[in-house]
Amino acid sequence: MSDLVERLAAIRATNPAAVREALAARVRRPLLEEGGTLFLLAVDHPARGSLKVGDDPTAMADRGDLLQRTISALSRPGVDGLMASPDIVDDLALLGALDGKVVIGSMNRGGLAGAVFELDDRFTCYSADAIAEANLDGGKMLLRIADDDPDTLPTLVACARAVDALASKGLMAMIEPFASKREGGRVKNVLEPEPTIRAIGITSALGSTSAYTWLKLPVVPEMERVMAATTLPTLLLGGDPGANAQKTFEGWRRAMEIPQVRGLVAGRALLYPHDGDVAAAVDAAAEIVSGAARSRQETEVR
Repeated sequence: MSDLVERLAAIRATNPAAVREALAARVRRPLLEEGGTLFLLAVDHPARGSLKVGDDPTAMADRGDLLQRTISALSRPGVDGLMASPDIVDDLALLGALDGKVVIGSMNRGGLAGAVFELDDRFTCYSADAIAEANLDGGKMLLRIADDDPDTLPTLVACARAVDALASKGLMAMIEPFASKREGGRVKNVLEPEPTIRAIGITSALGSTSAYTWLKLPVVPEMERVMAATTLPTLLLGGDPGANAQKTFEGWRRAMEIPQVRGLVAGRALLYPHDGDVAAAVDAAAEIVSGAARSRQETEVR
């Protein structure tokens, strides 16, 4: 057991109130700072039973290792914060790793990866009330839209209610929509322009206001045409690029030139890079986001 895990386990066993105290004392910052972009780490995969990275089916299983990688990544210049499930947020708050960072709570993790009920993606983590009470900056929800599965509808309704609940508190609602389908009994995301455009239209209209809604989208072909479907601020998602990280990074770089795209949310691509160098992977992604911020500022000056 690592010293970090041993320390956290001792605090959790003897002083559980320390979690609430650490979150309440957390130093917050504006969602967007001068550059107008946002670079977040995604650390909510284990809560959905998704531990695989590349060819390793349990890469994210070691909690101490995952926390060490996350803390290392959070310390790199240009990283604005993270999106994570409550257990991860609580651990990092106890370790003092979240001061001055944007923290988005992951809300619906009930659609376990590979389960027959995967598209019935219930809100099993944060609620909007819990996000506000925990002194966080917003909530993220996953929305797979599959016309061939009736479980899409209750998830749509739950996301709409969460959008309203977060907006009533002035908190960001980050929605990650996918056009999905069942293939061979498993859920597959359709990463093509037309289905993604349709999913954007459906997602943008959820709830009674879109004032606080952001999108989290995959990079798909014809990204400029896809992004023309919305005026909502959008963050790119990272995914698991395997050994082809350079292609993924180039996709981010091109998409970041689109005005609606405000940044990046990446997890496995940066925390578990193929070459093992977390700092180098995070720094490369941070440069893409900061480069886009510089270009945006130069354009505004003109």
